[in-house]
Amino acid sequence: MATQTTMRALVLRRHGGISDLEYVTDHPAPKVIPGHVVIRVRASSFNYHDLFTVRGMPGIKVPLPVIIGLDMAGEILEVGPEVQGWKPGDRVLVNPLNKKKGLMGEMLDGGMAEQCLVAADQLLRMPDKVTFEQAASLPVAYGTAHRMMITHKTVEAGHSVLVLGASGGVGTGCVILGKMLGAEVIACASSDAKLQRLKEMGADHVVNYKTTDWSKWAVEKYGKPQRRTFEGGVDVVINFTGGDTWVPSLRCVKRRGKILVCGATAGHDPKEDLRYLWSFEIQVIGSNSFYDENLTALMDLIQEGKLKPVVDTVLPLERAAEGVRMIQDREVLGKIVVTP
Repeated sequence: MATQTTMRALVLRRHGGISDLEYVTDHPAPKVIPGHVVIRVRASSFNYHDLFTVRGMPGIKVPLPVIIGLDMAGEILEVGPEVQGWKPGDRVLVNPLNKKKGLMGEMLDGGMAEQCLVAADQLLRMPDKVTFEQAASLPVAYGTAHRMMITHKTVEAGHSVLVLGASGGVGTGCVILGKMLGAEVIACASSDAKLQRLKEMGADHVVNYKTTDWSKWAVEKYGKPQRRTFEGGVDVVINFTGGDTWVPSLRCVKRRGKILVCGATAGHDPKEDLRYLWSFEIQVIGSNSFYDENLTALMDLIQEGKLKPVVDTVLPLERAAEGVRMIQDREVLGKIVVTP
């Protein structure tokens, strides 16, 4: 039973900067309610979305104060009335989307705490060989990549796939899944150290976008896209950055090639050049979120030894705010995991 009355947590009381995150030791512990369980959080990971939550997002009213952290895995401590099929001690991954209220860590308290109240329909059973740190790395980053590349069947063996922002959570997920699918993967990142690690992860080619025009590099490597034939250019560009990377993406995709979009960390309202879209019949394919089947499939891949999520750093809860800063300053390759 969950007997704690208070717990340690990372709390956002007002929007602003990382200094507005507060580590507390006396936050009220959650109480179980019908249809829910209380879990002991064993691992929780950060995403770029957490930085947006801290800063505040236009049009989204977050009920403050809130415990941040979308992704979490742990053990069930207490089972509420009307919950069936679960018992204390069960190891669970949480799908952060609450169907009635929205995202954990944004509209509801999230995983950066010792305990969390979770609706029973958000729980996924963890296979024995999957660690809490691995499971907590999956939902937003790897779940998004899995849906974008595998559910939508956008990447095939032999495709040339250029990944922008390859060093982050979604980016490393795209690199790993791209190689698993048999693609030739080009990983773009901001430092030679990150590029070396991406090569070690399996990337076939790496490009430092700070020193090299990656779009021109792709054209030099794969040829200039041709309007009347299907020669030249890359098969797929994965672009979840937006901003000033958008038009260069259009310039290096082959005729009938694909641009995959699941976010816009550098700006959602980029300059557009529609001539490329019709002249080269470019397919822009959006992918929104992830679902239980994506997370279950990913855990099965870990269980089978086919997938190992990339974890950059594991932090204790009292240093969790440092993880948000690392994401802000782009010091991360893979996931930042916190172990409350």
